Amino acid sequence: MSAAALTAAVSVPVAVGTPAGAAARPSWALKDTGTDARFRGLAAVGRTTAWLAGSAGTVLRTADGGRSWQNVSPPGAAAEALEFRDVEAFDGRRAVVLAIGEGEASRVLRTEDGGATWAEAFRNTDARAFYDCMAFFDHRNGLAVSDPVDGKFRILSTADGGRSWQVLPDAGMPEALPGEAGFAASGQCLVTAGPRDVWLATGGGATGRVLHSADRGRTWRAATTTVPAGEGAKGVFGLAFRDRGYGAARGLAVGGDYRKDQASPLAASVTADGGRSWSAASVPPAAYRSGVAWLPYGSYAPTGSYGSYGPLGKDAALAVGPTGTDITHDAGRTWQSFDAGSFDTVDCAGPGACWAAGEKGRAARLE
Repeated sequence: MSAAALTAAVSVPVAVGTPAGAAARPSWALKDTGTDARFRGLAAVGRTTAWLAGSAGTVLRTADGGRSWQNVSPPGAAAEALEFRDVEAFDGRRAVVLAIGEGEASRVLRTEDGGATWAEAFRNTDARAFYDCMAFFDHRNGLAVSDPVDGKFRILSTADGGRSWQVLPDAGMPEALPGEAGFAASGQCLVTAGPRDVWLATGGGATGRVLHSADRGRTWRAATTTVPAGEGAKGVFGLAFRDRGYGAARGLAVGGDYRKDQASPLAASVTADGGRSWSAASVPPAAYRSGVAWLPYGSYAPTGSYGSYGPLGKDAALAVGPTGTDITHDAGRTWQSFDAGSFDTVDCAGPGACWAAGEKGRAARLE
């Protein structure tokens, strides 16, 4: 894809409904990354700073709003063809990346100097494990999740910002369903909200489930969503929950069937009780979606003031996938498409700081 095409608008956005008749027209402004890597890992730090992690061992960082990208890939990662599927960043200098795959292909690396140097913090030595996603509660405490080992999802924990990791006991983890696993599609199969709550999205089993822990991954409770599963390509791919101070009980689940020739008529589910029960979106996205994110309060407020809900509303969120982006203004009950460009993941760090990334080096910021 040419630089000109990368920096052009993804498509002409159509008008979408907004609270009180406001005429907000969100659109993605593509940023030329200079690579054709597929980025399924994304960490939005702010409007100017974001991290990308993707195929062929590629890690990029911008500090100028996407005008330029610095290749900060770990040495040797490209030669080993590491598949980075998740990145969690604390700021512009400190970040943790997760490489996925069977056995020793699953690794965690950490940088404290903006990617100038990297240290390997974890390498999986169990051939049965396959790590999919990673999430942090704060700058010290975080988790990573593997597909089931001995019939249960395996949870890896850190309490020092990703410098060291330990496998948690699985006594509090429910049995996995036959064929059940996580999807390393957007870095959002494991998400946190607040200091202790974490949710895990699954697929491949008889039903698409979301597991919740209120004690940083030591005990879990499983709930069935309305997103279809039943096959290895179907289930819940991405989750988003709010911080408790902003209504953490509300959560969004997106997914479907990632195969291009298969329809996904029930690609979204919502919860209002922290994930104990789920209901289908009355107007879901029209196709499979792999990533989802709440728009921060204050996004695109006419006055630019943080705390104003702005023309996109306090219950607005985005869902992305290979066939486009959808927006909701009513906490996930109804979704409308506003862009047809391909993205795999989306992340928001504050007002005006929503980013998306995907195939062929695509990266964009919401305007």
